Amino acid sequence: MAQQTVTKDDFESMLLDSFVDNDAAEGTVVRGKVVAIEKDLAIIDVGLKTEGRVPLKEFGQAFRDGQIVIGSEVEVYVDRVENAMGEAVLSREKARREESWVKLEEKYNANERVEGTIFNQVKGGFTVDLEGAVAFLPRSQVDIRPIRDIAPLMNVPQPFQILKMDKRRGNIVVSRRAILEESRAEQRSEIVQQLEEGQVVDGVVKNITDYGAFVDLGGIDGLLHVTDIAWRRVNHPSEVLTIGETIKVQIVRINHESHRISLGMKQLQADPWEGIEAKYPIGAKFSGRVTNITDYGAFVELEPGIEGLIHVSEMSWTKKNVHPGKIVSTSQEVDVVVLEVDPDKRRISLGLKQTLQNPWEAFAEKNPIGSTIEGEVKNKTEFGLFIGLEGDVDGMVHLSDLDWQKSGEVALDDYNRGDMVSAKVLDVDVEKERISLGIKQLAADDLADNTASASGEQGGLRKNAVVTTEVIEVNEGGIEVRIADSEVTAFIRRADLSRDRNDQRPERFSKGEKVDARVTQYDRKTGRIQLSIKALEIAEEREAVANFGSSDSGASLGDILGAALKGRDDK
Repeated sequence: MAQQTVTKDDFESMLLDSFVDNDAAEGTVVRGKVVAIEKDLAIIDVGLKTEGRVPLKEFGQAFRDGQIVIGSEVEVYVDRVENAMGEAVLSREKARREESWVKLEEKYNANERVEGTIFNQVKGGFTVDLEGAVAFLPRSQVDIRPIRDIAPLMNVPQPFQILKMDKRRGNIVVSRRAILEESRAEQRSEIVQQLEEGQVVDGVVKNITDYGAFVDLGGIDGLLHVTDIAWRRVNHPSEVLTIGETIKVQIVRINHESHRISLGMKQLQADPWEGIEAKYPIGAKFSGRVTNITDYGAFVELEPGIEGLIHVSEMSWTKKNVHPGKIVSTSQEVDVVVLEVDPDKRRISLGLKQTLQNPWEAFAEKNPIGSTIEGEVKNKTEFGLFIGLEGDVDGMVHLSDLDWQKSGEVALDDYNRGDMVSAKVLDVDVEKERISLGIKQLAADDLADNTASASGEQGGLRKNAVVTTEVIEVNEGGIEVRIADSEVTAFIRRADLSRDRNDQRPERFSKGEKVDARVTQYDRKTGRIQLSIKALEIAEEREAVANFGSSDSGASLGDILGAALKGRDDK
């Protein structure tokens, strides 16, 4: 047989191929054979023209079971093909980890559970052995509820769910809680299927919050909202329930998708709102207890489960813009009047002030128009005085009703807050809650004498009479005038200055100017006079149309009025 000659080029090629093979082997898992066992090391041939040593303990249970012997084939990880001693650096642990990563990635992508063992505690959680790969179990993912003692779970094989994997960083995050929630959801689904809305069941109060209580129905919790505990107002569930107590509840509503169950206790009792209109007729008076006070009113319990609202506007006749808490207090017993009942909205409107007589009605009964009263000046404003009266009500003296001879603004300076004054009652408007008073009307007898000549008849003014006046004061609200040939003053309001809205401007008048006006009201008893230029213009127009023809005749309204005015001047 001829001897094959190996050339230099062949040798270099073979050497190069061996380097390529060696480089390709590094960082991979290869199959090798145990060729020897020395003390606690296994000598493994992986076909790389060199052998490597692997500690027997890295084979774990297989070594302890005596499965690692000479001739056994094993998979190892090639860390480096050759070290300083010319041996391959091999690792069984890294091989197992590589194998585990491949399997775990497959299960992670398929959203499958994995088996693992919690073996150590670290910051923020625990480490889990997943068949060679080490994963992190956050403390929040151990159980559905926080666990104080995790010892019973240590070193026990159990299922986990992989939440995240990062091979480059070697990170795996797992959850035990996800497995428990999934199992719990299955159990809840089975239990929910057995329940029906309207069903009455027994449950145990598991937890109490501000808004209600969670009740265990035997594997699934239902929420008993605070408004469904009783027909009456319950401020906090702990007033009625205690943790661990067994109660009878009705299933009000079931959400089969979210497995949420709403419960009720009051539904097992008779509804007190049935026939409510007959029990609480409008206008009837009842007693109740104040249960709650808000900015807009106070709630009053008429009977268990029946509450009505006293709106802030119905609390007092005279105290306006006052917080309800300054009129009533919680738990106070009060008398109320039913104002409105709405059974559909389950609302009852109550009145507190209606249990007392309207103070304006009481004042009017005791002080008829024309009577004289006495009171304290409570306030001075640009348009008059406010006088404090009996019954905690106020009466107003307008500027024009202060003095016959002085203008209102001048007369106002004669009064100060706290002064006691006498006045005559001019008018009481119960609906608008207004009382009109006059101080100058106390001199009504003088008024009759002073206005006799002005009215053209003995005994004073009369309604609809036309008088000539002199402007003595102009302000935003109108003009103050003095009736000619007398000391009698009156106030003509802005709205009575002209028929034409554009001419209802007080500033178009000046002090000392003479103007005619018509008497629209004269009460000899109270001495109250009201004048109107507007009323005079309307009356003159009617008279002109009646005496000089109508606009249908072809004459313009201006022609008619001109003729009327000429005729009036000729008289």
